[in-house]
Amino acid sequence: MKTKIVQLGFIAAAAMNIGGVLVFSRAFTNTAINDADPVVMSNFGLLMIVVWGLAYLGAAFIKSNVRWLAGAFAVEKLIYVVAWLAWIFQNSLQDVYSADMFAGAFYSIYGLNDFIFMLFFAWVFKSQGLECKES
Repeated sequence: MKTKIVQLGFIAAAAMNIGGVLVFSRAFTNTAINDADPVVMSNFGLLMIVVWGLAYLGAAFIKSNVRWLAGAFAVEKLIYVVAWLAWIFQNSLQDVYSADMFAGAFYSIYGLNDFIFMLFFAWVFKSQGLECKES
């Protein structure tokens, strides 16, 4: 597996989690995000997304096999994708956009972003498993 691609993927996931939350939540001051989903996207929930981002960043610099860590990250992303899909089917994006453009954009893209990184983490998990079998 290309170690550099894996490292850059982990860094990109970290940047999306940390930067995305800080920008769209306006550093945790955008209450429209909290109001739209007070359980998953409370300020505590948003802070935990940043913490996950820090975990991805730390994983980017691990030199040994990160297979099981990537597997855990894939499951974590799957949970957020399912939460996003449930939210999308039960809520109105238009209402969120009406409340705040940043919040609307956040809810429009966060599940798709998590889906892409879920696939990346699953690929790392699967690829590193194959490398171990070949050794």
